Amino acid sequence: MRLLLVAPIAKSKFLGEGFAFNLPFLSLPILSTHAPPDVEVTIIDERVEQINFDAPYDLVGITIMTPLAPRAYEIAEEFRRRGVTVVMGGMHVSACPDEAIHHADTIVIGEAEQVWHQLIDDFKRGALKKVYKAEAHVNPSSFIPMKRNLLNKDKYVPVEFVETTRGCPFGCHFCSVTRFFGGKYRVRPVDEVVKEIAMFKPTTTRFSIKNVVFFVDDNIIGDRNHARELFERIKPYKLNWLGQTSMDLAKDEELLALAKESGCMGFLIGFESLSDEVLKDVGKKPNVTKEYLAAIRTIQSYGIGIMGSFIFGFDQDDETVFETYWQFLKQSGLEAVYLGIMTPYPGTRVFDDLNKEGRIFDHDWSNYDTSHVVFHPRRMSAETLSKGYRWALKKSYSSYSIFKRLHRSKAYPLFSWPMNIGFHISVSRLLKNLN
Repeated sequence: MRLLLVAPIAKSKFLGEGFAFNLPFLSLPILSTHAPPDVEVTIIDERVEQINFDAPYDLVGITIMTPLAPRAYEIAEEFRRRGVTVVMGGMHVSACPDEAIHHADTIVIGEAEQVWHQLIDDFKRGALKKVYKAEAHVNPSSFIPMKRNLLNKDKYVPVEFVETTRGCPFGCHFCSVTRFFGGKYRVRPVDEVVKEIAMFKPTTTRFSIKNVVFFVDDNIIGDRNHARELFERIKPYKLNWLGQTSMDLAKDEELLALAKESGCMGFLIGFESLSDEVLKDVGKKPNVTKEYLAAIRTIQSYGIGIMGSFIFGFDQDDETVFETYWQFLKQSGLEAVYLGIMTPYPGTRVFDDLNKEGRIFDHDWSNYDTSHVVFHPRRMSAETLSKGYRWALKKSYSSYSIFKRLHRSKAYPLFSWPMNIGFHISVSRLLKNLN
């Protein structure tokens, strides 16, 4: 049996071919690991290679995030036209099963590891069901180290990606993570994480940092005891690692020191907004700007860089939000930023609210990429929000802004400078495409 797993390409220049850093979709190598031994698996990521629709595949699996849905449906129709069975899964399918089922022979709702063996067995017997639903979340103790040999590593950034937890209790109203992965941190045994890391081989790519690992957890310090044990155990592997965390890390300097000692180069932190009113509304603990600045200084004092994530377009935001952000960025000295327009993804509370109020005017999923305005903001026009977003991007990733931020940074320069150069290129492509 021949199984093809596909990651569609996004129309957006920022999420698709215009992004300077190619990162793999982890769900595909994870699913390949769970395929029976007699199944020949091929993975194709459209960002790095083209699909041969005439190849003799028996079953095609497509993973879908919302902005990828239109292209995923096109791919599915091409294969189905040739008589190939198509299964779809991912966050968008779980949020919009009634839509996805029209484009596939079968769909998976929830975490696919729970039902993947049964689905393949049913397919072999000619008894495939229309819907497979995972009734519970996967126990991380059962995680199997993913097969990495099916990815064309030369096409991606030289980084290994590792999952140590799933789930997030914050439940932010714009985020789909809690609804899909659950509201509790599920932790993977540290022994299993270390065994996986021990199998990594240093990259042979020239001019790149060696032994780079990105921990993909939504908040790697969500379970403090687990994080402490993990940081202690990975010290001997001399990793250069990145992860995602919350501002609470700044309150635990023991954990900060362990992170640095274990090779941490930087963290992605979701600030989201500089307004306490917004943070209360979306379900995050309010943090006034002064507390943000103090936390940033504490983390940076350990030589750990920070990429801050900010979102524009909350109901409390007006046209002053962009200048407020810009002044904060100059004051904070963040090594990098990720900026996005508030996007009402299906399956989130904000989608339900805006849809009920009749404020969503764009139902083209390919525009749900955090770079397009798809709803009517409350305190500014859609055009003002779009222009302000583009202004903030341009200011943040100008050559002058990058130099001003980084010339005083204590973070590892081979981490912060390439990241900013890559974002400068990506932002330039995006702005050209949006104008």
